[in-house]
Amino acid sequence: MRKIIYLLLFPLVSFSQTPLDSIDYFIKDKQFDKAERQLTSYLKKHPKDLKAIELIGDTYGHQKKWDEAIENYKTLVERNQKNAEYHYKYGGAMGMKALESSKLTALAMIGDIEDSFKKAAELDPNHINVRWALVEYYMKLPAILGGSKNMALKYAYQLEQLSKVDGYLAKGYIFEYDEEPELAEKYYKLAINEGGSLWCYDKLTTFYEKQKQPEKALANLEIAKEKHKRNALDYELGKLAAEYNIELQKGVQCLQTYLKNYSPEDRVPKAWAHYRLSQIYAHKKNKVVALKYIDLALAESPKTKSFKDEKLRILKL
Repeated sequence: MRKIIYLLLFPLVSFSQTPLDSIDYFIKDKQFDKAERQLTSYLKKHPKDLKAIELIGDTYGHQKKWDEAIENYKTLVERNQKNAEYHYKYGGAMGMKALESSKLTALAMIGDIEDSFKKAAELDPNHINVRWALVEYYMKLPAILGGSKNMALKYAYQLEQLSKVDGYLAKGYIFEYDEEPELAEKYYKLAINEGGSLWCYDKLTTFYEKQKQPEKALANLEIAKEKHKRNALDYELGKLAAEYNIELQKGVQCLQTYLKNYSPEDRVPKAWAHYRLSQIYAHKKNKVVALKYIDLALAESPKTKSFKDEKLRILKL
């Protein structure tokens, strides 16, 4: 969930304002250091350009330079108190800093984080991202410091009014966090029935894995694959088979399909598919083939610790 909030806070934006469009390429290409340098130079000449200030805040956020991000978002809030997005980003940057700080520092920031999120929600009744942030905030904060399942559910209900899928996912998250797996599963399934996106399927798959129910996770992935026809899902199926020693032949077929159809757009390098195949053949006690695949993985990525450890494990078979 922390990753969800991070992605909501700092999306890869694109813009076309003439004075700023030279920075567009760097942001799209994730060259945030270069975008930072150009924005810094631009702001020296245009210190009141709110869009540029927001963009450099986002750029700092992508680099996890929380103090700098906070400073720029605070400037935005001070210059426009009625902009919900500014309050949301200000609270979010403080929240990310709190997660990486000492408990004492985090405690001192709690009030400001909550105030910023609630102000954003008040200013914009249709702001989905800040309601997600509030759901997570109230679930993760200890009750003695203001954490509240009821408050989290309040914002989940608001989400449901704006987007049924988001509302169901938020409730699934709340009940999963509160160790009520039957209700969590119910709402994750409702999200799939309502929206059916890969994101929805992924939430249910991850939930099943956490619940140590790999067979259900595998079945859910197969349904997702049938609907979405994504090569990445073949890797995920093979990964599950390898990690949990289930449906091994199906895992082999899926990983071979992934390798056959691999393209640069696939997020997982081929080396990891070879690694998963080596795991599967190790489960099958086929040392020769397992070594073949782990050697392919190591040839592509010789410094990866998981690959080196796997080869030592296979050699001991």
